[in-house]
Amino acid sequence: MKRYLMVKLITVNLIVVGFAVVVVWLAIDTLAAGYFVTLMEKYHISPEPAHAMFLDSIHRYLIWAFAGAISLAVGLSYVMNRRILGPLTRMNAVTGEIAGGEFSARVPITTADEVGQLARAFNHMAEKLEKIERLRRTLMIDVAHELRTPLTNIRGYLEALNDGVLPPAPETLALLQDETLRLVQLVEDVLALARADAAGGRLRPRNVDLNRMVRNTLEAFSPAIQKKSLTIDIDAARAPTTIHADPDRLSRVLRNLTDNAVQYAPPATAIKIHIASDGRDVTVAYINDATELLPDDLPYLFERFYRGEKSRSRHHGGAGIGLAIVKELVDAHGGNVHAELDNGRVHIGFSLPRGQNQEEPLSGR
Repeated sequence: MKRYLMVKLITVNLIVVGFAVVVVWLAIDTLAAGYFVTLMEKYHISPEPAHAMFLDSIHRYLIWAFAGAISLAVGLSYVMNRRILGPLTRMNAVTGEIAGGEFSARVPITTADEVGQLARAFNHMAEKLEKIERLRRTLMIDVAHELRTPLTNIRGYLEALNDGVLPPAPETLALLQDETLRLVQLVEDVLALARADAAGGRLRPRNVDLNRMVRNTLEAFSPAIQKKSLTIDIDAARAPTTIHADPDRLSRVLRNLTDNAVQYAPPATAIKIHIASDGRDVTVAYINDATELLPDDLPYLFERFYRGEKSRSRHHGGAGIGLAIVKELVDAHGGNVHAELDNGRVHIGFSLPRGQNQEEPLSGR
């Protein structure tokens, strides 16, 4: 590719040089030669022999100048075009490396012109591909790790039943059912995460009342809240907090955040839900007591399969996908997630742009 493009660029330069030489040649033959004849006649000198000598000399010098210009044009064009096409050549090599699975390869950026901008955009694309590939590999490893525990338990129970070590009692069957439900829930979580990854291009936003959606979500968690004797405190404006978002995806965000807060809040404590708006963005934060969460855990809370409280088992602590789904859905809306520790309480939430079309009817679920 480089050789053919180099030949094309040099050919273009040669055509330009050749056109310039032809223009100069015709200009001398017509204008300069005519002026020479007029000058000779003015001084009463016969122009015929001198005119022929003048044209021969001029043509000879033009031929030498043409040869020198061609040589100089070829040499300079080769050197300059090679320098200009260097990033493109490197980009072609990096493309082959990325196609072969080496996603860390990058194109060196040496200029700020269009070629440099292309190299910068190419590197940005390579970074995205590297991140996607890293997430894919991590997800495969994490899913396999998560599936191994319940499958191992099920296999152990079945072997014990088959060998007669355990009787086929209702308690044993209940344990098998619990492990099976864990597998089903894990598969559902992974499927929900995959859908959240692809949510950006399929959003159906409309105006919704965020306050009402938060209260409706809390109603679904009333049994769990009452079981742990939790107190819910909603800090929000009395007027509706209108936001332009996809209600289905936003409802999933609120369910996951509510489930996380209820699941990890110590019994008989308070959960505060803070909803604020600055006119352009809306911020929602779930605040509850943090038992074993450390400041070092905060940057990883929204990572897939990460659990901040190491003492919790997978059976009680979930698969660590809920907050990852929150991040994906919030990112799809153009918002940001946050997690902070303040005086022994953890603040986990998100910020979303309010959007436009605030005059449309509100809806909330």
